[in-house]
Amino acid sequence: MSEECAETMPLRCMNRLPIVAVCGYSGAGKTTVLSAIVPRLVARGLHVTVVKHDAHGLDIDRAGKDSDRLFKAGADVLIRGPDQRVLRQHGDAEAALQTALIELSSRTDVILLEGHKTTPVVPKVWLRGADGAAPPSEVTGIVCDLARTDDRESIVLEVIEERIEAARRATPVYAGILIGGCSTRMGRPKHLLRHAGRTWAACAVEAVAGQVDEVVLLGAGEIAADVPRLERLPDVTDAAGPLRGMLAAMRWAPFANWLFLPCDTPLLDAPAAAWLLAQPRPGTWAVLPRRSADAPAEPLAGWYGFRARPLLEAAAGPSALASHPATAQPVLPAGMARGWDNLNGATDLARLPVGRAESSAA
Repeated sequence: MSEECAETMPLRCMNRLPIVAVCGYSGAGKTTVLSAIVPRLVARGLHVTVVKHDAHGLDIDRAGKDSDRLFKAGADVLIRGPDQRVLRQHGDAEAALQTALIELSSRTDVILLEGHKTTPVVPKVWLRGADGAAPPSEVTGIVCDLARTDDRESIVLEVIEERIEAARRATPVYAGILIGGCSTRMGRPKHLLRHAGRTWAACAVEAVAGQVDEVVLLGAGEIAADVPRLERLPDVTDAAGPLRGMLAAMRWAPFANWLFLPCDTPLLDAPAAAWLLAQPRPGTWAVLPRRSADAPAEPLAGWYGFRARPLLEAAAGPSALASHPATAQPVLPAGMARGWDNLNGATDLARLPVGRAESSAA
């Protein structure tokens, strides 16, 4: 089953997102605690977004300025500076918040709400003020109620870390087998070639079987009888190369992480897939392995978190993500690099183990 898109994602699914609200009455120390925690999260390589609630209305622009006049005339206004930007939007605040949180989760590692004590589903930390007043009864979802004498920074940081890990565990991991290539140099569909008695497509499926939540075939063409019945997606038409299948998958399931395998790496086995799946850490949006420390990144086979989708939408190819700071580029373990050998032409078949290469179609 496909994940639901951001526009229709139900409220119940927000409990899978890395969101924590820090709540309390005015003067309780919400900003103080968050200001101390954010640098510690950023130092770990996490992209952090703070959503602040101001019950008295926003004051982010000066009256009479061009941007303010345009906003009051009815336009949404994006204000840009050399190293920052602010977007002022109209709309229903409560409805817009749910949409904004879901959209933000696709490009940030953790979202911290300052205030928003009545926002449903989101786990909340309550900070008591100097008077020690308890939280009001209408505030639900409180996972921690802290007095001023508590070590609030450490406790809130622990709650956030637990939430990040819970969201990671709740995110499904799918494998996409790319079979949509033209196979021009090979002269015949590569996914129908055989190795060790199986088609190359079946080899790819076997490498990830039991290690992911679902396997999906990406692209058109004949499917051999040794490939299980799997979900199959057509390539998108507004991209080129492997992005056609990758974007088809990530648009179909926008809140899943993906392991993409081309069908022309028949030597990539289950241990190699397991190694790749073990590489992501909090703050990792993509994993593109290297054969050596000075070798270029290998975009396929590669792991792509759902936060990589906006980057891929704007890229000419998956290798463009190698320069992104959230992309990990681990060196392949000794003896595992052959799993990333792309066999593109008929002469490449000689690189298969002796006695195991079969060039006939299924």
